[in-house]
Amino acid sequence: MMSEKEENFVNEEIVEDTQEVETAKSSDNKKNQKRWYIVHTYSGYENKVKSNLEKRIEYMNMADKIFRVEVPQKTVTQIKGGRKQEKEEKIFPGYVLVEMIMDEDSWYVVRHTAGVTKFVGSAKKPIPAKESEIKKIIHRSTAQTQKIEMDVKVGEKVRIISGPFAEFVGDITEVYPDKAKLRAMVSIFGRETPVELEYKQIQKL
Repeated sequence: MMSEKEENFVNEEIVEDTQEVETAKSSDNKKNQKRWYIVHTYSGYENKVKSNLEKRIEYMNMADKIFRVEVPQKTVTQIKGGRKQEKEEKIFPGYVLVEMIMDEDSWYVVRHTAGVTKFVGSAKKPIPAKESEIKKIIHRSTAQTQKIEMDVKVGEKVRIISGPFAEFVGDITEVYPDKAKLRAMVSIFGRETPVELEYKQIQKL
C-alpha cells in the first residue's frame, strides 16, 4: 500500500497531467478555430475575388476550412434628373472578408486566388479580425441604411419642397456630398439669406 505522502504525490501528478492535456486541447481548439480574416484585393475586383474563391473552395474541397466569403455593401439612393435610382456601394472598397480555419492549405487557397494581393497582417501571419468588428460590418451591410446622392452643383437653382422655406427658390452656393446637404442663397423679404438644406428637401429646377 502507498503511504499518504505517496498518494498525494500521485494525485498531484494526475492533476498536472490532466491540466497539460486540457491546455493542449485548448491550444488545438484555438488553432482550429474558425475566425474572420480580411483579404486585400485589386480595387474593383472584390466581387470577382468572391466568385473566384467560392469556385476554388468547391473545386479544392475546402468547404470544411473556408466557410464564408463576404463583400460588405450598402444600398445608396441616387437622385438624378428627379428620378430615384438605387445602387449597391461597397463599404470597404479593396477588401473581402473570409471566415476560415487558418492553416497552410486554407492560406494557400485564399492567397493564390486571382485578384487577391495579400491578407491583412504580416505576410506569414495573417491577423484575425475581432468578432465584434465583423458583426458591426455585416450589420451595416444588412441594415438597409440608405445614403442619398444627388447630382447638384454650385450655381444651380433648386426649389425647396419641405421645411420652413418650402416653395422658395434658391441658388446653390456650397455642396456637402458626404452629409447629403447643401447651402443655398434664398431671397426672403428682398434680402439674400443663406440657408442649409438636406438633399431630400430640394428639387432641381
